[in-house]
Amino acid sequence: MPFPRGRKPTATAGSKIPKLNATASENQEEATQAKRSSSPPRGAPKKRTAFIDITNAHKVQISFPGKKKEPGKKTVKKTSSTSVSASNLANLKKSSSVSSEGTISERERTDTEEEEKEEDKSADVAAPVEELAAATSPAAREVPAHLRRQEIPKEFDIDSENSEDCYMCPEYAKDIFDYLKNREEKFVLCNYMPTQPSLNSEMRAILIDWLVEVQENFELYHETLYLAVKMTDHYLAKTPVHREMLQLVGSTAMLIASKFEEHSPPCVDDFLYICDDAYKKEELISMEASILQTLSFDISIPIPYRFLRRYAKCVSASMDTLTLARYYCEMSLMEMDLVPERGSLVASACLLMALVTKDLGGWSPILQFHSGYQASDLAPVVRRIYSMLSAPPDDKLRAIKNKYSHK
Repeated sequence: MPFPRGRKPTATAGSKIPKLNATASENQEEATQAKRSSSPPRGAPKKRTAFIDITNAHKVQISFPGKKKEPGKKTVKKTSSTSVSASNLANLKKSSSVSSEGTISERERTDTEEEEKEEDKSADVAAPVEELAAATSPAAREVPAHLRRQEIPKEFDIDSENSEDCYMCPEYAKDIFDYLKNREEKFVLCNYMPTQPSLNSEMRAILIDWLVEVQENFELYHETLYLAVKMTDHYLAKTPVHREMLQLVGSTAMLIASKFEEHSPPCVDDFLYICDDAYKKEELISMEASILQTLSFDISIPIPYRFLRRYAKCVSASMDTLTLARYYCEMSLMEMDLVPERGSLVASACLLMALVTKDLGGWSPILQFHSGYQASDLAPVVRRIYSMLSAPPDDKLRAIKNKYSHK
């Protein structure tokens, strides 16, 4: 029975979570956080307006494009007729002697120049308009080849049926999983166990078996469990850990994964309790910071469970077939030899095994299209999973089998 978060449930004989470390310690209260002052620091630059200080507007001349300056008013001094010089009178006589034909030709030339100026202005205005019209033409709006969406054949289209459901992201579902598949290359691991001086594969399997029981008791999502295991492996691949701290690493990874995946994640005290108070709150918070810094805060790791659900949708797998594939996939978490394999490849192998077990056929063309794997790519992983399932069961690792034994 799942117990309520925030308080210790009544322990029963069949529901007690196994302990990896029996040392108990008391919890300590978190330090109070001081409020940060909202006043700016000394020496900070003063605020200024984005354009101009209106108090200095009389000192700045602003010119607006397309607006002509108005000529200033000139003060005309009145002079008497007696002050006109003789030279001015001579100039007036010369101007009056100009023929009317010359005056007309001068006016025509002036009019022609003004018309040419107007035509030049209209041409300058028309050029940007023509460029804008050309840019908005259908030929210019064509999407470049590298940005065009991949055309999905009609027989391989599994998302159009959800066109009215915005939460399913039918327009981008294929692109999302292609991105996740490409992102897997960043998180490829190797067999890191030789670099751990005090750990071995059996200890890791016991830890994951315990995490499965924690996930079931807290009623967490499957994605939370898979992400916690992935973070644990990536942390152990980079940091040597003593065996006494292994449970702290696993529980802290589950806490981080809960914050990332769950709507209402368990609190810190819940994870301290499931560890039988073997660690203090300060130790768990310190381990949380250490894991996040070691992983560079990049915890959006592609997990097999997401690919499994996607590929099962391609063949409209029933709940029985999907549950069988999930059982295979969850059992693969405890196998150290499968840690270096990509999650999409493991998910494809588990689904293929479930389809063959249920006599539903093999790896169909639609699965090849969406997964990118051929049946020959899955054969080595299928053999490893089959060998794992055929091995004699370990009585210490019963959490997954008990979990999937329910009706």
